[in-house]
Amino acid sequence: MYKLVLANLLHRPMRSIISVLAVAIEVVMILSIVGVFMGMLNDTKQRQNGIGADLVVSPSNATFMNGVSGAPMPARMSEVFARMPHVTVASPVITDFSMSGSVEVLYGIDFKSYDALKPFTFLAGGPFQGPNEVIVDDVFARSGPDHEVGNTIPILNHPFKICGVVESGKGGRKLVPIETLGALMGSDGKASVIYIKSDNPANNASIRQEIHSTKGLEGYKVTTMEDLIALYTPSRFPGFDLALNVVIGIAVIVGFLVIFQSMYTAVLERTREIGILKSLGSSKATIVSVVLGETGVLAVTGVLLGIVSTYGVREFLSLRFATFSFELTLAWIINGALIAFGGALFGALYPAWMAARKDPIDALAYE
Repeated sequence: MYKLVLANLLHRPMRSIISVLAVAIEVVMILSIVGVFMGMLNDTKQRQNGIGADLVVSPSNATFMNGVSGAPMPARMSEVFARMPHVTVASPVITDFSMSGSVEVLYGIDFKSYDALKPFTFLAGGPFQGPNEVIVDDVFARSGPDHEVGNTIPILNHPFKICGVVESGKGGRKLVPIETLGALMGSDGKASVIYIKSDNPANNASIRQEIHSTKGLEGYKVTTMEDLIALYTPSRFPGFDLALNVVIGIAVIVGFLVIFQSMYTAVLERTREIGILKSLGSSKATIVSVVLGETGVLAVTGVLLGIVSTYGVREFLSLRFATFSFELTLAWIINGALIAFGGALFGALYPAWMAARKDPIDALAYE
């Protein structure tokens, strides 16, 4: 029976190849959208965690997503926070979501206080020496031959000289003086958030209470870094679950239709063969197992090809876009494989049922 399954698949090699490719594309579509989004999400979480702050102060109406809330806070508020009990550092930061050249979040920082949260580790160069200089992380530095100390790169259509390269994990991949970014955004003297470092994490609640009991600061949100990072989940991002479900739905439909057409055509072509099998005593279950066996071979081959191809997509993106994060997890590889495999088998059910119902006398007389 196994020889019969393989012989049937090899008898129409082009149809088998197309079916395998359809399942592979289905797997690539599912794993790619998940890999891109989860990679970006987890990369952002790691870089936020590397800032070194214990608390984050933001306006009451601000979103937790960096760069999309503007800069509505006075940067000088950091001086008020710095004088509070248990606060060792208060650092104002502007974040700006930029799509100029690439999608990224720019950070405008006060170097002295931001470095005090958790010191930079410089791999080349050093701190700002002027208003039009930028510190970049090592990931961005590796993304282009001209991303070295002393070279100039455009940021918001303005030239910035790279003054230092640091280890990644300090918020943004590009960090410029807060005054410069504020001027470019039309937000002089403003900040998007203020990062606070406490003398002891056990005093975080006391700091929050002190801020909320200060006149004029009652409405500001004070979030621990742990709570902020916990918000970076797919369900918290508008449209992600919908986009994922749409892509999975389209992928399943593509795989289903190709497998359905392939198996349906195969059953019609092998009407006499099915009649011979049934006349020799093959049961309906045996006929169904032949059709589903062929589908299983196509599905497994397509799933494996899809997984390998997804790793190829990841390598291509890492070479083409060095700052791009693409994360493949075992859980989603298994989920993607099961979805594709299940969709393929579902597409073969009707052709298998149709084959099992064929009358052997009619099948043998079929021309």
